[in-house]
Amino acid sequence: MAATGGFVEADNAEAIITRIEHKSRKIESLLKQLKPVEALKTALEGSPPMTRDERCKSANWIVVHRALMAIKDVDGMLSSLDPEYHDILMKYLYRGLSTGDRPTCDQCLRIHEKLTEKAGLGCILRSLADTVNTV
Repeated sequence: MAATGGFVEADNAEAIITRIEHKSRKIESLLKQLKPVEALKTALEGSPPMTRDERCKSANWIVVHRALMAIKDVDGMLSSLDPEYHDILMKYLYRGLSTGDRPTCDQCLRIHEKLTEKAGLGCILRSLADTVNTV
């Protein structure tokens, strides 16, 4: 892949979209099996996409959003989520809050509270300060 500064060029956006679509099918399968935590882990893998292409970022947000909204047991989810996912999850929570959609915001706030308790304020600071790896 041709890359500039760690990001793939726009002509490879279709390949990224294809990978996101594959991820989406896997997540739907996990959700049908009533495995929302595994679905969220799958959604967060490889995030954010190493591209500045907004189509890719939006497609990936849709996949993450689907998994986020399926989470019922936030404490259980966080206890089984590896710490490496905390910062990226926080980024997606802020993206969810920016939508203004009431159910999405409610869910994001519930998770945000518990994630902050578990990961600390540094998680918030790192997610807001990282302007390179945007979601």
